[in-house]
Amino acid sequence: MDPLSDILSILKPESYLTAGLDAGGAWAIRFGNRPGTIKCHVVTAGTCWLAVDGIDAVQLIAGDCIILPSGRAFTLASDLALAPVDAHDVLNHARPGDVIVHKGGGGFAFLGTRFEVDGLKAGALLGALPPLIHLNEADDRDAMRWCITQLMTEMRDGRPGGMLAAQHLAHLMLLRAFRLHLSRQAGDRVGLLYALADLQLGKAIEAMHAEPAYRWTLAELASRAGLSRSIFAQRFRARVGETPIGYLTRWRMMLAAERLAGVHEPLGSLANALGYESENAFNTAFRRVVGCSPRRYARAVDR
Repeated sequence: MDPLSDILSILKPESYLTAGLDAGGAWAIRFGNRPGTIKCHVVTAGTCWLAVDGIDAVQLIAGDCIILPSGRAFTLASDLALAPVDAHDVLNHARPGDVIVHKGGGGFAFLGTRFEVDGLKAGALLGALPPLIHLNEADDRDAMRWCITQLMTEMRDGRPGGMLAAQHLAHLMLLRAFRLHLSRQAGDRVGLLYALADLQLGKAIEAMHAEPAYRWTLAELASRAGLSRSIFAQRFRARVGETPIGYLTRWRMMLAAERLAGVHEPLGSLANALGYESENAFNTAFRRVVGCSPRRYARAVDR
């Protein structure tokens, strides 16, 4: 798979709840902090204010899409001066596919999906993303319209297989939103996902993802990128935030964590599969990146 597909697969974004809100009159709702989640919302009608903790408030209009990669707390409101009610009180009884009517409805509507992800992996792979991704250009809305329309249809009609279709559409909506953000906002921002927008660095990252167990050298990765070793090393560190070999090690440990959470296998075999000559070398790298030994990690995820 390509690196972005790899990353989303490792994160395993599970569509925990997809529901809609139809609000009317004067209203304000507070959504609490939920670490280990990615939230994706699309405004389908009306306007409102969005205030995410720690950043300036923005106004949303129909067609806007927002992603909250870190699950940071936020408030949606017709007027931010209003005292908000807790989202739990409004959405407590919502089931997947429900549209909750608040204050009579008719003024503002959105669809929201909450994806549950592994917090450790999310921090390592998405940590460089801003707390709010706001897609509000006309082209963005056009690109998202099909997903939104189909998702609303599946949620509304209740046809056989509708819940599975809605889950896949929610994942597609998230993927499209990430693509749009990276295509428009990569610029000189630092972080793995932004580096994927750099065609030359992307080739090196793709090579590491394709063969993570291979003993890549700086010269080989630079060659894949079509750059000299010095320029490649400098650009990679500037765009990704770490050295190429440092990133390769971190990616190997994300793969190791994934396998440790699944079928149990001897650590020696896992170490060899990820390019380490000895179990001890693998243990040392895992402890440095993850913060605990592989065995301790495996026991924790088994609980």
